[in-house]
Amino acid sequence: MSSPQQPAVFAAFSLNSENLSKSAINTVRTTLGVSGAIALIIGVFITFWPKDAVAVLTVLLAIYLIIAGLAYVGLGIFSKGISGGARALDIILGLVFVVGAIIAFANIAATATVLAVLLGVIVGVVWIVEGVVALVQSGDAPSRGWAVFFGILSLIAGIVLLFSPIWGTVILFVITGISLIILGIVQIVRAFTFGKGAKV
Repeated sequence: MSSPQQPAVFAAFSLNSENLSKSAINTVRTTLGVSGAIALIIGVFITFWPKDAVAVLTVLLAIYLIIAGLAYVGLGIFSKGISGGARALDIILGLVFVVGAIIAFANIAATATVLAVLLGVIVGVVWIVEGVVALVQSGDAPSRGWAVFFGILSLIAGIVLLFSPIWGTVILFVITGISLIILGIVQIVRAFTFGKGAKV
């Protein structure tokens, strides 16, 4: 009994233009082109102006906090079907979000620094845990050498990131920007080549 075919992870690369109509091909090409251009622009921005990119992300986070905060306050005030305690918690959470947004807007640079430190610490802890897990499980791994190498590398990277989270976050940010540039270029090229030679 044959198992059902699993969908591909990267659907855009598994699409067969032979099975698509001309309008479907144009839709896929437009989608790839637009998403590739956006990824390329964001990647260039992050890679070459990381401080400005962090400031923009901080502003977007502050805007989100205001919107979410007002939504929770409104939910707490106007919801009739929930208990008084739940409504009070919604209002308190909403006010905390709004205060957080005001603090973020009051000093964007300081907020961005705090976010960078938090991100660096979180990623550092995750890498340390990942390294420990890899070392513990290395005895059962098919290639024990690679598992030990990965575990040690992950541990070292995590410890370095914990001791200098801002520096580590900047490196991660730049790597993300370069990855987005590469992804954007690949998608733009794919947009121009997808469907070439298809009989429609």
